[in-house]
Amino acid sequence: MIAFGPVPSRRLGRSLGVNNIPDKICTYACVYCQIGRTLRMEIERRPFYEPELIFREVSEKVREARERGEPIDYVTFVPDGEPTLDINLGREIDLLKQLGIKLAALTNASLIWREDVREDLLKLDFVSLKVDAVSEALWRKIDRPHKSLNLEKILEGMLEFREEFRGKLVTETMLIDGVDYGNEFERIAEFLEELKPDKAYIAIPTRPPAEPWVRPAREEVINMAFQTFSEHLGEDRVEYLIGYEGNAFAFTGNVEEDLLSITSVHPMREDAVREFLRKANADWDVIEKLIGEGKLIELEYNGKKFYMRRLKSRERPSSH
Repeated sequence: MIAFGPVPSRRLGRSLGVNNIPDKICTYACVYCQIGRTLRMEIERRPFYEPELIFREVSEKVREARERGEPIDYVTFVPDGEPTLDINLGREIDLLKQLGIKLAALTNASLIWREDVREDLLKLDFVSLKVDAVSEALWRKIDRPHKSLNLEKILEGMLEFREEFRGKLVTETMLIDGVDYGNEFERIAEFLEELKPDKAYIAIPTRPPAEPWVRPAREEVINMAFQTFSEHLGEDRVEYLIGYEGNAFAFTGNVEEDLLSITSVHPMREDAVREFLRKANADWDVIEKLIGEGKLIELEYNGKKFYMRRLKSRERPSSH
């Protein structure tokens, strides 16, 4: 299926997906990939589908959505492989612009060192780049790139792209357990400070990964990444993407639900939580109850207490 959705997306509102790469042809074989194992590793761009076919399929989906009164915020290239492998990507973007809807792509950035790839991506309104690691050994361990790819060239390509791109740029860093990150968060944060993304997302695998041993990073590790990135980028530009879709910032008037929805996007410092409770005319019992139920977790970083939603993937099954 080439066009699917629209589906709710934290980054993109209501997004209509475009699957312009067959399952699963990619430049990487990421250990955490939620589509499954890479069947064919490729790094040469080539045609996959006729651009006119993609345009027809997407137009049809847009028409159906509009008839049902469903809004679409973005049409997004989010395929079963790496979207920039498609040599017709630029042509497809030009055709889709006729629909008058903003266009986005989620890319692993592995081919962004190529000028033709950057030119195609420059036509979009929103681009998400993967930055799982900036050191060679970790990049090879987590992303398992095609052997002829060069990390240094990829990072330089991202910076070059940033200089020209006028749309919204975000990054995504996937964190997994069983990896010694050492000082990698500091190194990634320094790179991001240079790249200046509008948002830096910290993600964990939320669906079954390609490799069975892969588990989401522990909450402490995620919090450490968040704090390190925030020190370099400012707290308002760093967010979690940890699998709780839904309206992350809607204040519903239900204190527990509101706290859980905020702490699934970023950790709250103790003073912020107290202030929140004060406004809601609630007391600290609420926090103790959520911790007792295993829904909230208390973490410490640099001598301060933070509260974060416990990851679903790490919840212990309740003993009923």
